[in-house]
Amino acid sequence: MTPSRDIDRLIEIMAALRTPKTGCPWDIEQNFATIAPYTIEEAYEIADAIARGDLADLKDELGDLLLQVVFHARMAQEQGAFDFGAVVEAITAKLIRRHPHVFGQERADNPRSVKGLWEDIKAQEKAAKRVRGQPADEGALAGVPVALPAMTRALKLQSKASRVGFDWNDPRAVLRKIREEADEIEAALDSEESAAAAEVGDLLFAAVNLARHLQADPETLLRQTNRKFERRFAAIERALAARGKKPQDTTIEEMDALWDEAKAGE
Repeated sequence: MTPSRDIDRLIEIMAALRTPKTGCPWDIEQNFATIAPYTIEEAYEIADAIARGDLADLKDELGDLLLQVVFHARMAQEQGAFDFGAVVEAITAKLIRRHPHVFGQERADNPRSVKGLWEDIKAQEKAAKRVRGQPADEGALAGVPVALPAMTRALKLQSKASRVGFDWNDPRAVLRKIREEADEIEAALDSEESAAAAEVGDLLFAAVNLARHLQADPETLLRQTNRKFERRFAAIERALAARGKKPQDTTIEEMDALWDEAKAGE
């Protein structure tokens, strides 16, 4: 079997891998639950390739994620639930339905109006589910997957609450909330550690809220800060190595001074 640009070839390969007796023993024993962690991991690797600006790696990682889609679709087909074609049909139908300003008569001239139109259509879809007797999420905060990374889930919960008016209109008000949470952490340090830790959670939630008000993705911001920390700490290690030292052989004061040098050098 040779490589191909045709999606049908990928579907055929996945079917062969899952075929009893002649397929791959590892692939055959997998199920939705065992494959789900790999699906999440591939999405993160795509985000990493984008952050690094590595388009060659991005191509490979997109292929890995596409494999996850084909894998899940094949397992569903084996159960008689749906196949890959049904997945494609569902997403094309959704895209057409949710873009009436492109494929219909609605108008949306800027991203903000598109977002509003998108939310209206999603609300109509939810109402239609109720009419058909299908279970629909209830409550303003419904529909945010629990399995999302905590920071991403916090952002989505805050966005949903904002749509029903539970929000500040000024980033400075959120910043005041952050200061308030920091003060509560300081007060809690005199009591049990668990109380202070709980207050840290509130501080993180408030920080996510501030990022949202600044039209920034907190997950992206934290990844950028992680890379910055790695870069500056590596500079500390190089500077210490030039002095014949390792981090564990020096003081926090010396490393802090080298940190400031690395920061100034950027």
